[in-house]
Amino acid sequence: MPVVESSVILGVDHATAFAVSQTTGETRLRWDPFINEQHLMDGATKPAKGVRTSTQHRLKVLRMISVYVSYNPPSNVGMKMIDGPWFFESFAGGWRFAPEPGGGTRATWRYSFRCRPRWLAPIAERIGRWVLQRDIDRRISGFARGCSDSEVLAAVRASSP
Repeated sequence: MPVVESSVILGVDHATAFAVSQTTGETRLRWDPFINEQHLMDGATKPAKGVRTSTQHRLKVLRMISVYVSYNPPSNVGMKMIDGPWFFESFAGGWRFAPEPGGGTRATWRYSFRCRPRWLAPIAERIGRWVLQRDIDRRISGFARGCSDSEVLAAVRASSP
């Protein structure tokens, strides 16, 4: 199964980085270049294991329904696709946040996927690896900007208990 990964060191603690990664609405749109819209489903008001999300790509041509398979603030979160683009047989994403010894946080994002139809997968997965690597690199760069954006950080602080 192909895997792509990107990592960045941030100037915020790992709890803040985790909280930024879970923002929604206008706050999320300030930093995430991939999405046009994303929301929790089934009346859920907070992310948690088993909660479903709907995500629409910025070009409005792709939509994915995913479910949280793990939710462990402030260290990690994992999701898997339950319905999405026809060319993915499977798709999953995981995010880890770890304190850096000198301060700050290392954020690591990883996608794993499998393409279909199986006879085309060897070529599609090579292309997918390139496209998704570019995407995850852009997203984590946007995430790093979000972790230093005063409006994003204010929204995170306002929603913290």
